[in-house]
Amino acid sequence: MKIVALVLAGGEGTRLYPLTAEHAKPALPFANGYRICDFVLSNLINSNISTIYVLAQYKPESLMKHVQKAWSPWFSQSEGLIKVLLPQSNTLSGQFKGTADAVYQYLDLLQAHSPDLVAVFAADHIYRMDVRQMVDFHREREADVTVSALAVPVEKARSFGVLHAQADGRVGEFHEKPKHPPTIPGNPRSAYASMGNYLFDPQVLERVLLEARARGETDFGRDVLPRICKAERVYAYDFAENRVPGVQDYEERAYWRDVGTLAALAAAQQDATGVRPRFNLWNPRWPIHGRVQELEEEGEVSAPTWRGGRRDRHTDERVQTS
Repeated sequence: MKIVALVLAGGEGTRLYPLTAEHAKPALPFANGYRICDFVLSNLINSNISTIYVLAQYKPESLMKHVQKAWSPWFSQSEGLIKVLLPQSNTLSGQFKGTADAVYQYLDLLQAHSPDLVAVFAADHIYRMDVRQMVDFHREREADVTVSALAVPVEKARSFGVLHAQADGRVGEFHEKPKHPPTIPGNPRSAYASMGNYLFDPQVLERVLLEARARGETDFGRDVLPRICKAERVYAYDFAENRVPGVQDYEERAYWRDVGTLAALAAAQQDATGVRPRFNLWNPRWPIHGRVQELEEEGEVSAPTWRGGRRDRHTDERVQTS
C-alpha cells in the first residue's frame, strides 16, 4: 500500500512565546537533543511510511535546517523522501490559511504520487504510535476518513476537536472546541478528543477539499470534518488500542501530549526524565530519531534498510540499537 504523509508544521505557536519568537513550534527543542517534530516523523518512519512532506510556514528556517541535517540523510540512499514545503507564492498573501488550505495547495503533488492512502498528521505532539495499526483499522472498516482520537476528561475536551462516535467507531458528529463536549457512550466523564491525525481516501480528500475551496472553508477541524461526518464514512481510531513494542510497565499507556503552552511543554519534558519516566525516550524497539547530537557523535548517518520501498524496521540494525 502506497501512503503519502503530509505533516502539518505551519502553526505559529503564539502560546509558546517567547520560545517561538525565532522558531516554528515543531522545531522547538524538547529534551536530550530532540525537536518536537521528531516524534511524528519517527512514528511515520518506524511505521514504514517513506514518502513524507512537511508543510511549514511560520519562521520555517530552523525547521528546514533540522530536517535537512537530521532527517534527509535517512532517505539519501533509499527510495523514500522527505521534503519541506512552503506556501505556494501564487496564493493569497503566500500563506496557508488553515490546515485544509495547506493540503489543498499541494493536491497536484498528491495526485502525482497516486497514493492508496493519504496521512495528514500534526507536527507538534509528543507520543509514540504505530500508524500501520491505524491504517489496518481504516481498511477493515472501509473508511473514507479516519481520525485518531483519545479519551480525555470532559473538562479538558473543550480545548480539542471532539468526536461523537458509535460503538463501532463510526463518527456522527465532530465539534471543534465545544463548550459542551459530547461524551463517550457509557463513559459520561470522558470525551473523544481528536489528536489532529487523519487518514484519507485520496479521492475523498480531493473531493472534500474542492468543496471546501468553493465554500471558503480552510480548516479540517473547524470546517471540513464537522461538515462531512454525515455524508462520508468517518471513523474514530481509539489511540488507547495502539500497541508499540518496548513500552515499559511504568510508562503511561497511550501517552500523548499537545504541548501548545509553556506549562504543557515543561510538563511533557518532565514526563520524559527520571529513572522511571512516564514517557521513556530510550526505547530501542520504537526509537525516536532526529537527535543531531547523536548523529554528530556517530560522524555519519546509516541509511535505513528498505524493501519494496519500505524500511524494514526488523532488520535495520541502526534502528534496533539507536
